[in-house]
Amino acid sequence: MIPIKLEIQGLYSYKEKQTIEFDQLTAAGLFGIFGAVGSGKSSILEAILLALYGSTERLSDRGEKTSMVNLQSESLLINFEFKAGKNNSNTYIARYSTKRNPKKFDDVKAAEHTFYLKTATELQPLTLRGEEILGMKKEHFKQTVIIPQGKFKEFIDLTPGPRAEMMKELFGLERFDLSQKTGSLLKNVLHEKTIQKTHLDILEGYTDELVEEKEKEIKHIAEQAGVLEKEFQKADSSFKKQEQIQALYLSLQNFQKEWAELESKKAAIEEKKAVYKDFLKAKTYLKPIWDQIEEKNKEIEKHRVSLIDCERFKENYTKETEQKESEEADLKEKANKKSERESKIRDLEKVKEIQEIQEKIKDTENEIDVIRPHLEAKKSAQQLLETKINTLEAELDGNPIPDSNQLAELKSAVKDWETWTKSKKSLGSEIKSLEGSIIGIQDGITSLQKEIPAHETSFESWTATLKNQIRESESKRDKLIQKRGLSAHIHLLEDGKPCPLCGALEHPEPLFIDNQDSFLKDLESDIEKCRSTIEELVEFSKKLAEFNFKKETISQLLESKNSEVLSLDIEFKKLEEKLKQQKFEDMHAVHRFLQDTETAIQKREVQGKELKTWKKNWQDEKAGLEAEEQKLRGLEQGLLTLHTLQNSKRNDIKDMGFCHPFFEKDAASILLTIQKVQMDIDKTADLLNGIQKVLVEIRAKQATNLANLENSKKALDDAERKNRELRELFTQLKAEHGFEDEEKLFELFHHRLDADKVEIEIRNFEQRVHLVQSRIEEIQKTEGINSFNQESFEELKTGLEAKAKAVDTIKKEFTLLDREIRESKEKLRDKKRIQETYGKLENRESNLRELEKLFKGSGFVKYVSSIYLKELCNTANIRFNKLTKNSLSLEIDDNNTFWVVDYLNGGKKRLLKTLSGGQTFQASLCLALALAEKVKSLNQADQSFFFLDEGFGALDRNSLRVVFETLKALRHENRIVGIISHVEELQQEIEVYAKIELDQEKGSQVRYSF
Repeated sequence: MIPIKLEIQGLYSYKEKQTIEFDQLTAAGLFGIFGAVGSGKSSILEAILLALYGSTERLSDRGEKTSMVNLQSESLLINFEFKAGKNNSNTYIARYSTKRNPKKFDDVKAAEHTFYLKTATELQPLTLRGEEILGMKKEHFKQTVIIPQGKFKEFIDLTPGPRAEMMKELFGLERFDLSQKTGSLLKNVLHEKTIQKTHLDILEGYTDELVEEKEKEIKHIAEQAGVLEKEFQKADSSFKKQEQIQALYLSLQNFQKEWAELESKKAAIEEKKAVYKDFLKAKTYLKPIWDQIEEKNKEIEKHRVSLIDCERFKENYTKETEQKESEEADLKEKANKKSERESKIRDLEKVKEIQEIQEKIKDTENEIDVIRPHLEAKKSAQQLLETKINTLEAELDGNPIPDSNQLAELKSAVKDWETWTKSKKSLGSEIKSLEGSIIGIQDGITSLQKEIPAHETSFESWTATLKNQIRESESKRDKLIQKRGLSAHIHLLEDGKPCPLCGALEHPEPLFIDNQDSFLKDLESDIEKCRSTIEELVEFSKKLAEFNFKKETISQLLESKNSEVLSLDIEFKKLEEKLKQQKFEDMHAVHRFLQDTETAIQKREVQGKELKTWKKNWQDEKAGLEAEEQKLRGLEQGLLTLHTLQNSKRNDIKDMGFCHPFFEKDAASILLTIQKVQMDIDKTADLLNGIQKVLVEIRAKQATNLANLENSKKALDDAERKNRELRELFTQLKAEHGFEDEEKLFELFHHRLDADKVEIEIRNFEQRVHLVQSRIEEIQKTEGINSFNQESFEELKTGLEAKAKAVDTIKKEFTLLDREIRESKEKLRDKKRIQETYGKLENRESNLRELEKLFKGSGFVKYVSSIYLKELCNTANIRFNKLTKNSLSLEIDDNNTFWVVDYLNGGKKRLLKTLSGGQTFQASLCLALALAEKVKSLNQADQSFFFLDEGFGALDRNSLRVVFETLKALRHENRIVGIISHVEELQQEIEVYAKIELDQEKGSQVRYSF
């Protein structure tokens, strides 16, 4: 992870928004963040943790985070831009924000915590959390990348168990924890082995001899099927010939019946043909001419009506034109006086405006008289409020509150104490529950073991005994079946003749078997009972294996819970010692101190709110006072402008004598007079314009009507001439086509005959007559048609069906036997395959049992973790030897405990805890750098970032110089190192840094050396 930019607002002492430009700081490789104690240096690291993981170092996640919001701020906002991912190739932005409840100051709303992927064009919202983006938990982040104040020695102080667990989580060593997977695989193998064994028992009856016997039987059936198939094919050929003749015979009978029906319809079709012929001549030659004659009659009538209308319109247009011309002359005379009347309207409008200005002058003077005394009273109240604000500020400065960092640590301790207490209680309940589960599982195991008979040691031995019983019973059954088969040939034995089975000529003791059916049934029943018992034993074995697996799993979990209880007891003791160092006897004393401090803070918050309210009121009143003063000046200036405008309007009136009487009237009367005159002017203009438009329209219509009159006369003459010509042509065509009766012709015109349908009907009839006649002649020529007999045909059909049934029966018998042979062969192949698989499973079971012993109890993970810790120790020694001038080196034993080799005392070893404060810092620094280097390699990054808060105060001047030289050398390893400190020597050595200063009004402020 490489930081780019951090924006903080409203966090602890950061009242105003401050930006830490990490991209400029990290460019130097080594940079510092310096400032006095309490200036807000460590808050920068807390802001990064809050942005990435949503929790701080000082305050717990349960309720105390409300105290991190600045007491003079309404909201908290953190924006952190950083690089992460493989080789730090992606840029992300983490945003954390929250607000106070405006109605309740102590209530801080739930925070909004979001992440974005920054691209060249946009910010893409992400559902990933900081732990997923960085690939490590918060606790590991604090030990490898950003080490907060007081947490530098945490990795060294871890006990071997948690230290190994950290290595497991940080480097993904859980992939080496294969115990559960191995147990699961072994369980699956045992289950599969049982299944395969059951399958082998089922397939035990399938043998090669059985298949050979069935193949001989199917060969005999195949020969019989061949003979029957030839007989069937011969009968089928004869039947098919008779079947074709039968089809032709039935077809001949149908055609002869249809020919009789066609002969009965012939007369009606001939009549339709005659009507159809006359109808076509009338429609084709005469009807179109008659339709034109009818159309011309309608056209003549239309022109006659139009001629009458045009004559009437001619007379009406002449009278209307004379009337409109008279009205036009009167309106023109009245419109010529428009300019004189409009001048008087303008004078009256000025009189009305002067009256309105006079009213505004009176209103303005009244408003000025009201504002002046109210303004003086507000000035006096403003001075009194300013005095009260100064007094309260002096009182607040005289009552300081305790250090916020100490309060936060104590609150965190109280929360931790309560959490650990609840956790310990919960763990106790879980331990009792787990112990009860183990007892229940043991009862289940005991219950299953009681099912085993006294003469058997386990389910496996019981199963083996039953299988032996099955084999013995099957052997007896096979021998009995064999004897029954031999007894069937006793009647063939005769002295002096060979035996049909063995060929012997003498038969001294022939085998005679009594009825053994009941004994055979008993054997079959015993075999079935044994197999059923074996299946039950398989289920019992599965349950027993599951019980043992659950018991082992719960035992491991119980051991883990007991270990957690011991860890909590250690944490309780550490916390009690830490509180005693701060002079607190117990947790009750801490509670009393926090309550007293909270009371003082609440009082200060109430006074602060009151002061804030007074200041806000003072600002509001000041703004209102300035607004009223501005308003008064505006009114006075407006009054002067109104007097000037009134005098200007009086000078613009042209006919004062006409307007003088109107100064005594009200504005409504003047406005009414103006409106009446203006309406009369507008009405005269509108009427004149309207009459002139009407005259233009009437004259245009008159001209159009005269033209229509001439056109109608001409069109009437043309239509009458064309009509006479069409009537002569119609008479000529009627005689030509033989239509002497005109009424009959008109009936044909209106006849509803569907010509196309009649034509199709006639054509189809003629085609069908020809087809039926030709088919009858063709069928009668066929050989054997006249000698066909239906009864002989039915007898032939019955015989064919009997032969087909016989062929089908023997084919089915062949198919069933063939299927049995194929299934038997398949079962034999399955049997061989299962036997091979069963052997492999036995080998795999043996291997998995060895692996189970190896991986039991996470032993392999602990071994790999130890290797990682030893490599970490070797890497740290490269720097630690240099810092201690080759006098000390670090080692780690098989129990993951750190030791120090003291070369000044003969290379003897002692615990790491025996080092001095400065030496412990050096060892912690070297281990932290080595751990960060491993994480860098894990993330495949070219650059890595390491941030350290404090820890340098325990070093002397020479050690500080050596440490500083070590940190500067990291730049050559493509490392970025940040230091937070108040040590002056470091400030003088580091050129690039950010300076944090605490301003009483603005809060923490960030300054830079560049």
